[in-house]
Amino acid sequence: MAVNDKRLTVTEFDFDDVKSNLKVFLKGQTEFKDYDFEGSGMSALLDVLAYNTHYLGFNANMLANEMFLDSASLRSSVVSHAKTLGYVPNSARASVATVDVNLNTTSLTSATMPAGTVFTTTNDGTDFQFVTAADKTASTIGNIIPLLNVKIYEGTFVSTRYTVDSSDVDQRFLLTDNRADITTLTVKIQTSSSNNYTATYTEATDITQVSATSKVYFIQEVEAGKFEVYFGDGVVGDALDDGNIVILTYVVSNKSAANGAAIFTNAAAIATVTDVAVSTVTIANSGSEAESISSIKYNAPLDYASQGRCVTAEDYKVFTKKLYANAQAVQVFGGESGSFDTSLGVVSTPEYGKVFISIKSSTGLNLTTSEKTQLVKDFAPFTVASTTPVIVDPAITFLILNTVFKYDSSATTETSDSLKTSVINTLQTFNDDHLEQFEGMYRHSKVTGLIDNTDTSITSNITTVRMAKKFTPTLNASTLYTINFDNTFYNPTRHRDAYTYSEAHAKTLAGSISSSGFFISGDATNEMFFDDDGTGTLRIYYISAGERIYQDFSAGTVDYENGTITTSGVNIATVSPVDGVSSSQIRIIAIPDSNDIIPKRNQVLEIDFVNLTVTAEVDTVATGDSVAGTTYNAAPSQVPLG
Repeated sequence: MAVNDKRLTVTEFDFDDVKSNLKVFLKGQTEFKDYDFEGSGMSALLDVLAYNTHYLGFNANMLANEMFLDSASLRSSVVSHAKTLGYVPNSARASVATVDVNLNTTSLTSATMPAGTVFTTTNDGTDFQFVTAADKTASTIGNIIPLLNVKIYEGTFVSTRYTVDSSDVDQRFLLTDNRADITTLTVKIQTSSSNNYTATYTEATDITQVSATSKVYFIQEVEAGKFEVYFGDGVVGDALDDGNIVILTYVVSNKSAANGAAIFTNAAAIATVTDVAVSTVTIANSGSEAESISSIKYNAPLDYASQGRCVTAEDYKVFTKKLYANAQAVQVFGGESGSFDTSLGVVSTPEYGKVFISIKSSTGLNLTTSEKTQLVKDFAPFTVASTTPVIVDPAITFLILNTVFKYDSSATTETSDSLKTSVINTLQTFNDDHLEQFEGMYRHSKVTGLIDNTDTSITSNITTVRMAKKFTPTLNASTLYTINFDNTFYNPTRHRDAYTYSEAHAKTLAGSISSSGFFISGDATNEMFFDDDGTGTLRIYYISAGERIYQDFSAGTVDYENGTITTSGVNIATVSPVDGVSSSQIRIIAIPDSNDIIPKRNQVLEIDFVNLTVTAEVDTVATGDSVAGTTYNAAPSQVPLG
């Protein structure tokens, strides 16, 4: 088809294409026939036109992207779209601790510790200030005024006042720092400068319950990550009058910097009492950054879909992340899929009427008892009456990998050590990107493929995997323990043709289970270990002269099909170090029946890099050093370590 070179092409916006189109257009005009566009000043003018067109096209494209939540990249745009869905992003959160404060006095019958009372602490060599965000009152008991379960927040207690002036069309009620923790915000309205009566306003969370006289406020994130408080118009929510004074009190924090602080002291007298004892109930935790753009994009539509109620599993996930800012990953399963037993952990037995929520915290720590209790209370306004939320800890299953890879030494200048480092980095990336979350599955073929693709010189690899879990024993008490892996164990009895089973043979045959060491009550000399006989019986042994001496041939059972280990009454006195570090836990290692490990319910998979073994071997076939059919050395043994 003939090209009409007198018509300007407008479908390209790249600089070179735009300039080329302009040249074609001008050459088609009789006024510029045979004109040299490259050797004249016209070239510079065309550059200006092309740049201008390119800029306009780019800006139009960016503007179009910012019009939609999915494609927006500016935080202000994402927050604005989230607002239309009724979603308020999480602000920065202050580290919060719980303390008991005892005032030792005989001169007072009661005392009030005011909001803003300062406590001090040191965390990782840095001094921090914690403050109360609300008044706390208690009466005398004996010679003590006990102020119990007081929440204190890291940061500075700030009070901001605004006088309402409807003639000022630009007036806004702002929290003046983008590090403000809006969970500590208190909003009070004073009638006027001459009338000290104040009314406390609460945040509106359900618009259907707000009337024309409801004393509520609304909050939204605005520019620079700050938050703005605004009020009703007399139809939806009570309207403010000129002369009213808006009093905003809140804590401005250093976010997560003080997480882990454990020892607190009062900075000054409290209610005139100088003899003050402060004891820690829960250490500082939950400090975090403001909600990220990606999190807002993910949670805002789900929050809108939930309509302010927790009904589905996704609803609970969204509200968990809103109510607990340090939630890195959340798993929710209904009682029809399993239940939680304080001694057995999460099991497959149904328990209807409950929903189980497991949270992997960004701090790396499990939620404390008080955090779990508070979170259940926070869920109360959103749950349906027939459902009870239960918070359970994530169950970490460690994957111990042993990798032997072959490489062509003539195809690379890298040393074996540098190749090993590259393989470890590959596994670290896989762990970060695909594991350490509730739905993260270990697909063995994918891992071996990634290892092969780490460097072009790597020709192949053999990788074996074992599973490991840790449990904390009750010392000096005969106790039954159940360890659930929720993945089928390798069962030696499936390979009867390879062995001649007899009672005597079963007593010496190693199966799929091994453990770290421990000492039992009454024997402080011999370090004990668990293993199994390959037929479903758990045993306890110790090493003497390089041989396994069995202390107990029936220490429990092994359910290979369901991946469960159950001990009989074992009286453990002390626990040996694990990986050379003192520990209160015993590690149990199991060989999986399948190299693919799939997490269930509250299970999270992680590669154990402390026990990761990576070995590099020169591929002699690839280098031509051998004409015979060279084979690998024996694959890493699947027999458990003692």
